[in-house]
Amino acid sequence: MQEKAKEPEIRFAGFTGAWEQRKLKELATFNPKAEIPDTFEYVDLESVSGSEMTYHRTENKRSAPSRAQRVAQKGDLFYQTVRPYQKNNYLFDKDEYNYVFSTGYAQLRPKVSGVFLLGLVQSDSFVKTVLNSCTGTSYPAINSNDLSLIEVRSPRIYEEQEKIGSFLAHLESLLTLHQRKYEKLLNIKKSMLEKMFPKEGEVVPEIRFKGFTGAWEQRKIGDYLTLSKIPGYTGVDAKKLTVKLWGKGVVEKTDIYGGNQNTQYYVRRAGQFMYGKLDFLHAAFGIVPKSLDRFESTLDSPAFDLHEIDGAFLQNRVTQQNFYLKFGNIANGSRKAKRIHEVTFLDMPIVVPSYAEQKKIGAFLNKLDSLLTLHQRKLEMLKNVKQAFLEKMFV
Repeated sequence: MQEKAKEPEIRFAGFTGAWEQRKLKELATFNPKAEIPDTFEYVDLESVSGSEMTYHRTENKRSAPSRAQRVAQKGDLFYQTVRPYQKNNYLFDKDEYNYVFSTGYAQLRPKVSGVFLLGLVQSDSFVKTVLNSCTGTSYPAINSNDLSLIEVRSPRIYEEQEKIGSFLAHLESLLTLHQRKYEKLLNIKKSMLEKMFPKEGEVVPEIRFKGFTGAWEQRKIGDYLTLSKIPGYTGVDAKKLTVKLWGKGVVEKTDIYGGNQNTQYYVRRAGQFMYGKLDFLHAAFGIVPKSLDRFESTLDSPAFDLHEIDGAFLQNRVTQQNFYLKFGNIANGSRKAKRIHEVTFLDMPIVVPSYAEQKKIGAFLNKLDSLLTLHQRKLEMLKNVKQAFLEKMFV
């Protein structure tokens, strides 16, 4: 068996020599005791996402959950001991002494650099080691004692720990910045959707582009869509596409099991509107992109040609909850029907403006979607960069 490396692949200039192998309890004091305040901010297992605290609630000592036991001190690291593969671990950086964490976290008071220790426990190699010591399959968990005995390697020199930790903290701050920008854009789009489409029972939206007036018209989906049924190949030979949930569009389908020669597929053309019969209530809607022109799907994902309705306008309207949940549930009734058939979909009502106004609305929302996609890609890139450094800067 090949001996594990004793120093990292990537290192800051000026630092050499093997890292020390030590038990985690040598790098931090576990679960230090402290008096619980009468009133405090409680942090449970749902309150930390990634390495950021997203939520906390005020609790009273007498009525608080019994798991409220870990009194935080600035610099403490809270390690999620249940489902550790989620990497929801938080370095407490507040000066307040009124935060109490759940016993679902192991509380580590670092004897080394805290930011370094956070990077170490976020690395895939550490998580893999922890999972090997966990009990349970659906909800793997490790107790604090077993966690404290896990062996890790760390640099002897504190300055090297600090440099590694500071570098990773900078990457994390960039991630947080882009995450917040992305969430802000999501909220802007949600707000604009609510204001650019009439509220239920109304026929005029709250805001409009200049030059457009008058009431929107009550019509049926079928007034604008025609079912397309161009026969294609069977399941063996068809280039397949599928409709993603939550309005995420039409994408190529990876068929890992191959296809069935008895299943008929149908050709889909760029610009057609599609939905998933089985996932109507999960907003499985999309417009076929040019890159998937002539790809195919079964009749469980029907396609429609559009007439005098803008694709982006339609896509954004049907992915609103007051459309797909309201009309999907009406169609399902008490039977919880497994499929929303074409005839049912085409009979659903829709309130529409002129084609010119539709185009304006659709183009504006497409620009917002492009910005959202750009920020999402930056987020993914930064996550990948951070993960790569985590693996190369630790042993």
